[in-house]
Amino acid sequence: MANSPNLRVAVIGGGPGGYAAAFLAADLGMKVTLIDPEVNPGGVCLYRGCIPSKSLLHVAKLLEEAEQAKNWGIEFAVPKIDLNKLRGWKEGVVNKLTGGLGQLSKQRKVDFIQGKASFVNSTTLKVSKTGKEKGEENLTFDRIIIATGSRPTVVPSLKLDSPRLMDSTSALDLPDIPKTLLVIGGGYIGLELGSVYATLGTKVTCVEMMSGLLPGADRDLVLPLHKRLEKLFAAILLNTTVKSLKDEKTGIRVTLEGPSVKEKEQVFDRVLMSVGRRPNSEIPGLDQTKAKVNQKGFIEINGQRQTADPTIYAIGDVAGEPMLAHKAMHEGRTAVEAIAGHKVTFEPNAIPAVVFTDPEIAWAGLTETQAKEQGREITIAKFPWAASGRAITIDRPEGLTKLLIDPKTERVLGVGIVGAGAGELIAEGVLAIEMCALAADIGMTIHPHPTLSETMMESAEVFYGQATDIYRPKKS
Repeated sequence: MANSPNLRVAVIGGGPGGYAAAFLAADLGMKVTLIDPEVNPGGVCLYRGCIPSKSLLHVAKLLEEAEQAKNWGIEFAVPKIDLNKLRGWKEGVVNKLTGGLGQLSKQRKVDFIQGKASFVNSTTLKVSKTGKEKGEENLTFDRIIIATGSRPTVVPSLKLDSPRLMDSTSALDLPDIPKTLLVIGGGYIGLELGSVYATLGTKVTCVEMMSGLLPGADRDLVLPLHKRLEKLFAAILLNTTVKSLKDEKTGIRVTLEGPSVKEKEQVFDRVLMSVGRRPNSEIPGLDQTKAKVNQKGFIEINGQRQTADPTIYAIGDVAGEPMLAHKAMHEGRTAVEAIAGHKVTFEPNAIPAVVFTDPEIAWAGLTETQAKEQGREITIAKFPWAASGRAITIDRPEGLTKLLIDPKTERVLGVGIVGAGAGELIAEGVLAIEMCALAADIGMTIHPHPTLSETMMESAEVFYGQATDIYRPKKS
């Protein structure tokens, strides 16, 4: 129970972190006000991010599987795409989920205000209502949680006032199916949305300034995805930069520079800029409090998610990397428990990351890249999906599951998976890392057959040189 059930708590921002914090605070008996510009909670994730993109990726996967079915002796007619109906499906999913959150707010007696908040001081907010109710009022609280999220980054030198230049938000609106699309940035947002448009029939070119797609992810996990995208996309240009964008009648003229560039100037119907996100920490009046913002634009916090101002907390994208919805939700709960007087700190051993392309890529805990940077001794146990009965039955043998193991203690330090449904499989790896499981714990856990989850078990068996479905003796 909270030390003071009558605490008045405000949450600025209704995304996954914000509504998770607000709902737990209400469950603990606090008087909660949730402030967000949208008509219901949900934030970028539900309105313009995770949820609509996964709806479209599901459609893209269906189209890809229909094409792949030719390999199995089944051919479908060329699909007819009703763009209005597709938009309607996506928006229906969003409305269902955000409407549900609105109902949960009412059931929990959370005072949801559609509007924007600015700080008057450490305990007072000026709330500007933008919904059916209009007007401004000052409201005072005992604690305030900032959960204002982030927004797409724009490269200053590539700013262009043109509807043809899209960010992730406008790309998800599906204005049309362009004949050609340039994706600037080979990160997860660019690859996910690029996959959607490519599957719908667009010729997609992806430009990445680094030497590989998904910088930061282990190369052996990225390789199967890269090979598949080479077939799906018109071109993938690595070590390449965009020097300029110019709006013309026929499209956007792009100047490219890089070793793989054959045509330095190309014209694309649309351009998607997906070069990352930046925190929404420019909150009016925040400088009237003791809260501090670092050079990267993140609000500085401690283990309880508390800022330098003892009455103010910050969670989610605005409070630091990684910018992930599930991380924000757990931070929100940590902040509320701290406000309630519980002994708590946010210190996960693993925060999973998932790229919802096809194949999916997921990882948690220590990565091979990080281990090399730290000079850390690890043993890597890999199980190729080409030896998985389930992977072969669904014609997806390109996958891979690997465990990063401490050779002395045999503790699982990290997990990486690439393949169909990797995002669903990674949770077992996260649990193993959090529970300090040994490779033997995973190997001795009976997994159902035939499933892709068995690849976790067999990866552990590889470590001991005892994998049933491959022969790879343990190194002495």
